[in-house]
Amino acid sequence: MRKTWILGRVATTVVLLISALLLPSARAQSAAEKLYKAKCAMCHSEDGSGDTPAGKKMSARDFRLAEVQKQTDAQLIEITVKGKNKMPGFDKKLTEEQIKQLVAYIRELAKKKK
Repeated sequence: MRKTWILGRVATTVVLLISALLLPSARAQSAAEKLYKAKCAMCHSEDGSGDTPAGKKMSARDFRLAEVQKQTDAQLIEITVKGKNKMPGFDKKLTEEQIKQLVAYIRELAKKKK
């Protein structure tokens, strides 16, 4: 009986530790997703396709395309900071950390493409 109780406690502790390790990652992704939806989705759409009225008008890039994904993080950061073509720069609106989060999120959009 005592052995079962100990195994149960160990299993519970392991589950709690794993959850604690995964929670910050999920929270960070959630923050990046919220930021993307607030700042980027109007033109680039929630799925990154650029298939929105504003995106079509401004010729927004499809973030999921290989030609976008092959760019380095530094290149995507520079575009986000300075802007490109009709896209405004976000250097005065977002922190360096927020821009890095957005680039990481853009990378995830390509993985979600069906």
